[in-house]
Amino acid sequence: MSAQISRDVAVAVPGGTLHAVVWEPEDAAEDTPTILAVHGVTSSHLAWAWVAPRLPGVRVIAPDLRGRGRSNAVEGPAGMAAHADDMARLLDTVGVERATVAGHSMGGFVSVVFAHRYPERVSRLVLVDGGLPLAVPAGDPDEIMAAVLGPTAARLSMRFDDESAYLAFWRAHPAFTGAWETRLEDYFAYDLVPAADAPGRLRPATSHAVTRDDTADMTGGTTLGAALRALSHPTVFLSVPRGLQNEEPGLYPPAHLDTVLAAHPDIEHRRVDGFNHYTVVMSDAGADVVAGILRAELALV
Repeated sequence: MSAQISRDVAVAVPGGTLHAVVWEPEDAAEDTPTILAVHGVTSSHLAWAWVAPRLPGVRVIAPDLRGRGRSNAVEGPAGMAAHADDMARLLDTVGVERATVAGHSMGGFVSVVFAHRYPERVSRLVLVDGGLPLAVPAGDPDEIMAAVLGPTAARLSMRFDDESAYLAFWRAHPAFTGAWETRLEDYFAYDLVPAADAPGRLRPATSHAVTRDDTADMTGGTTLGAALRALSHPTVFLSVPRGLQNEEPGLYPPAHLDTVLAAHPDIEHRRVDGFNHYTVVMSDAGADVVAGILRAELALV
């Protein structure tokens, strides 16, 4: 089996250029098994840097969603439908007709809506701690974002003196207590851009406005509900016991999840113990589990 290589891809979308990375075998061909891997609400394609190397012989296409990473300059509307349309353009650019779609966190919501809007482009869905309705309090978009994301959202308004200050913020984050490793430094450093409102300082690349609008859409909009009601693709949903701050019960409390799954009995649920919302994909042990499930799903295509 040939070695895995990576390449950058630029995708013309309304409002600018979307950035993506493709990991694939050196001898990749039209029939190479393909996964479209969609990251979370304030993340980037690098969230999949632990999973992709565990999929030899597979093409993994991972975008920076609009408003994040190197796609942070893309202008225009946010929301799950806009991201889904971007994913169709991404597959067109790479030359892929159909893929197994994996979504982590908000990427799960994007994946479900993508499958609804472009059913012929999706073979199977793997949703990693996202994509099904969340238990959220009522409130305005900023209040909902704060309730769901906590410090993950608060940092978007922060400014940092340098990269080391930003890494110190994340080293102290409870999600990574006892789980810090050097690859996380690359992941978080990628997130930094110069702060136009604070010369000489840095800010997270993720747009606060886009994050607010996306959070409002995935928790209170009608797009997700319609997509879930029409869901016909084989779907696996992975839940973890701890959330964004390593807290229990995490994004999907058991009683809430039981109710959601009862409303969607065709979705296969697998609880993945031992991880939080981040480490289920951004750790060696978590990536082993997710990659194993993705390999099993590819075998069914």
